[in-house]
Amino acid sequence: MKINPSKRKVLEAASSLFFQKGFHGTSVRDIADKANVNVSLISYYFNGKQGLLEFAVTEYYEKYLETIEAALEANHNLNPLNKLKELIFIIIQYKQSKHQFSCFIHRELSLDSIFVREMTVTYLAKENHFISNAFYAVLNEQITSINDRTYLYMQLKGMLVTPYMMPNEWKNQIVGQYSHELFVQNYVKTIHQWLDFVVAQEINLVN
Repeated sequence: MKINPSKRKVLEAASSLFFQKGFHGTSVRDIADKANVNVSLISYYFNGKQGLLEFAVTEYYEKYLETIEAALEANHNLNPLNKLKELIFIIIQYKQSKHQFSCFIHRELSLDSIFVREMTVTYLAKENHFISNAFYAVLNEQITSINDRTYLYMQLKGMLVTPYMMPNEWKNQIVGQYSHELFVQNYVKTIHQWLDFVVAQEINLVN
């Protein structure tokens, strides 16, 4: 989806303001001023603030799911554990590359609203399908009980969203592009270590 420069400026301004002030705390005038465009341009492109939000979320999740699918395809020859590790890296890298909007979306997803229900039906179910299939392929069904598998999967999903649900916990650590890249490397490494521990526990049960 190619977007002209003016439209991209509006989306970037909205992303920043939604992150800082929330959707309801941000006006169309705020967005226009930050993007340095005329208010009428936002109406022309997006039919108002709600349309802008829907466009931005759609673009975010469509690119996100395309990225996941591409990663799974590119790594289809890897064993299940390494395939999952690559998928985790891709997910965190994508979310961190759009850090402010990722935080905004995950904050909104914590609420029970029409927006959340639409996202669940349209995008989150598909995301869950990809991640759960990759995760359960790693666990030995003969050893791990259904409850254990469910709880472990909940832990993994929690690790994938925690940085964007609680951004203030480490806001002083992420300043500039390099620190974002470093965060991705270090945080993904921590999740990988957790996965290795889970797999090691299974091996111990077998032996």
